Amino acid sequence: MSTSPAVQLRSRMPRIAEAAVERARLRVVPRRRTKAARVPFVALVTLMMLGGVIGLLLFNTSMQQAAFATTALEEQAATLTAREQTLEMELDVLRNPQRVAEQAQAMGMVPSHSPAYLELESGKVLGEAAPATPVDGLRLQPRLPVKPAVLNPDPIVQQVFPTGTPAQTGGDRGERSSDRARD
Repeated sequence: MSTSPAVQLRSRMPRIAEAAVERARLRVVPRRRTKAARVPFVALVTLMMLGGVIGLLLFNTSMQQAAFATTALEEQAATLTAREQTLEMELDVLRNPQRVAEQAQAMGMVPSHSPAYLELESGKVLGEAAPATPVDGLRLQPRLPVKPAVLNPDPIVQQVFPTGTPAQTGGDRGERSSDRARD
């Protein structure tokens, strides 16, 4: 029973026509829009913005406090550095060999010019120790240099003229007594 395709198509036609009629009865209904409540959304956004602003303020405040603490610590470090340098300078003055020698001389200490040495391995004493005397002391302060004769002026001598007024002479001959008074 083989039927031709045309026969099969005719037998189906009434069903397609019925389906088309049924489809014609169906219509598209617009969706019903449900309005979401805006109040919770607005409240959520407002709270997020408010939290962000408060967070930024707190962060800024903590940064400012940290900056103040840093400045205070830097000032303290600078003060301590200056104090350390001052103490080091004072220590250098106290360790100065010239000062130590002067203090030793003030206490009556004098250097020994004939020391004796002890050899540790054999226990022998090398050299002959002699006591030091104050005559053996060192000259700690250098002697003042001698001035050349050119720099030593003649002593000032008062001469009395026949008029009875004293006059000063001496030193540089071209110099007046008023010039000497200013010096």
